Amino acid sequence: MPDVAERYQKTVERLDGLIAATPPSTDASREAVRLRASGRMSRLRRFLDHLGRPAANVPKVHIGGTSGKGSTTTALAAILTAAGYRTGVHTSPYLQAPSEKLQWDGTLIEAERFIRLVSHLLDELERFADADHITYGEAWIALVMLFLEDVKADIGVIEVGAGGRFDLTNIITPELSIITSVGIDHTTTLGDTIAEIAWHKAGIIKAGRPALSAVQHPDARPLMLEEAAGVGAVLTEIDPDQDIEVTGVTDRSTQWVERGTGQEWTIGMAGRFQARNGHTVIAATRMLADLGWRIDGAAREQGLALARLPGRAELMPGTPRTMLDGAHNAQKIAALAEDIPALLPTNGDGRRIVVLGALESKHVHEMVMSLMPHMDVLVATAPRVFAKESKTAEALVGAAREAGFTGPMHVEHEPGAALEYAHRLAQTNDEDAVLVTGSLYLVGNIRSHWYAVTDVIKQHTSWPGSEPVGRW
Repeated sequence: MPDVAERYQKTVERLDGLIAATPPSTDASREAVRLRASGRMSRLRRFLDHLGRPAANVPKVHIGGTSGKGSTTTALAAILTAAGYRTGVHTSPYLQAPSEKLQWDGTLIEAERFIRLVSHLLDELERFADADHITYGEAWIALVMLFLEDVKADIGVIEVGAGGRFDLTNIITPELSIITSVGIDHTTTLGDTIAEIAWHKAGIIKAGRPALSAVQHPDARPLMLEEAAGVGAVLTEIDPDQDIEVTGVTDRSTQWVERGTGQEWTIGMAGRFQARNGHTVIAATRMLADLGWRIDGAAREQGLALARLPGRAELMPGTPRTMLDGAHNAQKIAALAEDIPALLPTNGDGRRIVVLGALESKHVHEMVMSLMPHMDVLVATAPRVFAKESKTAEALVGAAREAGFTGPMHVEHEPGAALEYAHRLAQTNDEDAVLVTGSLYLVGNIRSHWYAVTDVIKQHTSWPGSEPVGRW
């Protein structure tokens, strides 16, 4: 009989089959994209009705934003778990295994539970009497709801996939909506300007439900206020740049102090930007407390300290020193670059060797410009992604030349080979360090060098074989 990893993989292949079964779209105009998105959301609601509306009564928090939404989701869930609530989580995308997208109380969904729930979902798809075809994305959000129901979650923390207004997660009516930031990304579907993208992000604000915004961009903030006023939602705004002072950044944590209260906090994730995310999370827990959720200071401190997210400023075990960060747009790369000297220091004649890869849709010129002051060697590669096109390694080298980078550049088309080359280069000098960035998919391709995919699946953790740190 096949072991659980083999059966898990067969189940994933059945689920992935929905991608191939969906006819390709010929009209890529934004109007057509929005029309298709609205149709998918309507069809998903009908399918959830067919399933008996799983998790309809589970309270949820909905988190969107260009940057920071994954870390904010993880940290809020860790605090809710520390407060004693059974907390179900949906994040997106995954790095190594689809089960990373479904977590409860700090662990990934167990392989057997994943197999059972996906099998039930696919069986119900065959019974679903609807003329339209259920897509992969719709099936996944239905799976999220089945999962929350199955684990008997007290609360669900749901990360938006992309955008917000037409994202499939937006079929929920949350206890609280959170918008972390607005920047340029996903321009093909969301628009080319901050205002256009902000309109999509603001779409998760719901009538009569509280919302929290950490958005301060002058072209985006009015859209948040307008949406809240239009639907009758109470919007709380915070300004992390003014509200907090970052007091320490290491390769494993970030500390800050609230200027108004003097309260000191530590989050178990590295980077100045994590202080911003942590401050947003603390504000969210205070709003949830006002709604009746029992969250005390001890739970906040414990949850923040234990929160960690794979592939985000993640220092890997062993030598040479290697950090993985899935920053995949100009805003994220700029935030990472600000902290590179603290996160990945080099001494003497040490070099930073950057393994860079990106999807075809990304604006890599700005990414390279941010990295250049901290990059001595570029190893260009291309992420391996199912049903998505990557930018070629040669195109990345061209972008680096156009940006004015004059250091050594090397092309390795396969992500694994790119890491091997960077490691061989770094082993010639003990002070060298390697940074892998530009795409979460690239990080996922490379992370198996340290953590095997089958172990992630079987041990239902992103850190198999390592010492557990609390429940997160």
